[in-house]
Amino acid sequence: MGKRKSAAKPPPKKRMDKLDTVFSCPFCNHGNSVECRIDMKNLIGEASCRICQENFSTTVNALTEPIDIYSEWIDECERVNTVEGDDDA
Repeated sequence: MGKRKSAAKPPPKKRMDKLDTVFSCPFCNHGNSVECRIDMKNLIGEASCRICQENFSTTVNALTEPIDIYSEWIDECERVNTVEGDDDA
């Protein structure tokens, strides 16, 4: 009588690296001075600089991460600078 073949175990899942939660400020350029907080109760995400006190708020959803809030802040800064630059011309 032969032995039954055992089922092969699935390979272990790869762990995702943690994303950053502190970033450099786009206004004062201090590294690791911007901290992002997510308030899921009120669906608000806030990024604020500890050095120059600049802050940015946006709406969030269940999939939002701190990097998303910071990226929206950077995009908004670029959009405002582009609009101001077009007014001068």
